Amino acid sequence: MKMRLLALAGVLCLVAPLRPLAQQAAAAPDSYVESHYTKYEYRIPMRDGVRLFTSVYVPKDSAFPQSEVPAAQPDAKVGRWPILMDRTPYSVAPYGEDQYKKHLGPSDEFEKSGYIFVYQDVRGRYMSEGKFVEMTPSIDHKKSIHDVDESSDTYDTIEFLLKHVAGNNGKVGIWGISYPGFYTSASIIDSHPAIKAASPQAPMTNLFLGADDSYHGGAFMLAANFGFYPWFWQFSQPGTTEPAAVPFSFGTPDGYKFYLNAGPTKNLDTRALQGKSVLFHDQLVHTTYDDYWKIRNLAPHMHGVKAAVLTVGGWFDAEDLSGPLKTYNAIEKLNPGITNTIVIGPWVHGGWARGDGDHLGDVQFDAKTSEFFRQQIQFPFFERYLKGAAADPLPEAYMFETGTNVWRKYAAWPPKQAVAKTLYFRAGGKLSFDPPTSDAGVDQYVSDPAHPVPFVNYTTNDVPQRYMVDDQRFASERPDVLTYETEPLTEDVTIAGTISPKLLIASSGTDSDFIVKLIDVYPDDSPNPSTGAQDKHLVGAPPVEMGGYEQLLRGEPMRAKFRKSWETPEPLVPNQMTPLDFVMPDLDHTFRASHRIMVQVQSSWFPLIDRNPQMFTDIPNAKPEDFKTATEQVFRSKSAASGVQVLVLPQP
Repeated sequence: MKMRLLALAGVLCLVAPLRPLAQQAAAAPDSYVESHYTKYEYRIPMRDGVRLFTSVYVPKDSAFPQSEVPAAQPDAKVGRWPILMDRTPYSVAPYGEDQYKKHLGPSDEFEKSGYIFVYQDVRGRYMSEGKFVEMTPSIDHKKSIHDVDESSDTYDTIEFLLKHVAGNNGKVGIWGISYPGFYTSASIIDSHPAIKAASPQAPMTNLFLGADDSYHGGAFMLAANFGFYPWFWQFSQPGTTEPAAVPFSFGTPDGYKFYLNAGPTKNLDTRALQGKSVLFHDQLVHTTYDDYWKIRNLAPHMHGVKAAVLTVGGWFDAEDLSGPLKTYNAIEKLNPGITNTIVIGPWVHGGWARGDGDHLGDVQFDAKTSEFFRQQIQFPFFERYLKGAAADPLPEAYMFETGTNVWRKYAAWPPKQAVAKTLYFRAGGKLSFDPPTSDAGVDQYVSDPAHPVPFVNYTTNDVPQRYMVDDQRFASERPDVLTYETEPLTEDVTIAGTISPKLLIASSGTDSDFIVKLIDVYPDDSPNPSTGAQDKHLVGAPPVEMGGYEQLLRGEPMRAKFRKSWETPEPLVPNQMTPLDFVMPDLDHTFRASHRIMVQVQSSWFPLIDRNPQMFTDIPNAKPEDFKTATEQVFRSKSAASGVQVLVLPQP
């Protein structure tokens, strides 16, 4: 078996084959990929001399008759195959030119159509050299060969591929989900002219501001980050395949109990992980929007994009909910005139790439939404821009409207016809588009960090994706949760765009969190029990009757000390009325006639977010005695009205 090690001086031998040569000669292709593609491996030199490990799968011309190619090339000298690349920190395995992936590309349609598939380990990960840097900062003005970022690494990779991989047609597409989605976005900044199509999917964009992985509203996403970083470690010897990290043992299936017993979050870093996770430490200790986060905000750098872009996200993505919208908006602002489409469906993180997408937890979507996306949106997009295949142009925004469960096409996002309206908190737990008329009104509850409100009502030590639509009736029953709901709706209400809580609050503490949840309440006589409860978290649970179901649509925290500045937090004045305005990620949802709209307000959501001691302090270093109960107030009078602003579409 041959493997290719490209150095600046020439081509050298890389490693011994993973299977004996005699076995290779005798082995017949045992998969579709192996019988239709030939695999090559390279170490491609970047401009600073660092070499990135790259696997390349080239179609066998004999396996793809010319008649199967959807569009003839205009020049007979040009190769048949476009390049489709995925750059990843998660390994391009399997390694070895005789070791093949089971599947190639974003979906089956691609490997059966024929592309040159390229997978690359990014700097400092697995078989690539160099130093890995979390969310590599983008360098707008590169002054020397040592000024490298993901854009320059992609540019150098494409230069090599176009010259050394036979059969390419000179066109490149790039795609990736989650962290590879970030690499996709970063790769098209001041992009190589050969990149004709790009699809950043669930791209990490700003880990502190918004609703991506690390912080939401200034609150640390505790369970998700602690669950991720023990196995996503910093390689000590880049360019080698280090042993996999040993999964962390919680010692209990009850994450609520584990995190509560751990005490202040610093203990998770110094005791549970014994200080061995540098990346978790970095996430934990940068508790304000400091330079660590600012240089990793990709949005201001999304200029020089020459490709058609298809940004993809999920309405119920627990990891990178705001990244797709931030990426789409940044590209739209900085690159006028290019094709720039956003697609969001009723999906969890990456849910469009696998499965049917017909339900999440107990909630049904009445269609195979993921299959529709893969076949009718994603595949035609790349075929059009990389092969010249006939395909209808995509709309500016292709959104799945939950509630009615239909796809909508919009000329702009948010839709220009959407009107801002406020759902006001009223006396007696009422919610209404009509403002309060009373001269006085306040609701209050006691928030106790020793007994925080859980984010799910079942036992788990991870972050179940289904929590994004889970039934909230358990929270409605707690005395430390305020609940407001409308009367049954007499007609459909469709919201499309951002959700903006506008609260007037007071606290007996010097800091507190205020979590706002938007909920769709089903009528008591709702038919069709759910079949979605049969997942690993609810094994053996009976089907859920949907009558009275309180479906979570959006929930986001706001840490009050950041109400004026993300960089410079400021304590609350105890018991003083204070405005607290913030923005939650977009939604496209119809509350059907006879349903109710509900809003819940609470001050803990554990262990989804870390506990606030409810005193102004550096939270990771808080002492156990710093955690105090606080009386929280939410005002709802004519002169001090609290509510949630939504964008409402006129009904046809």
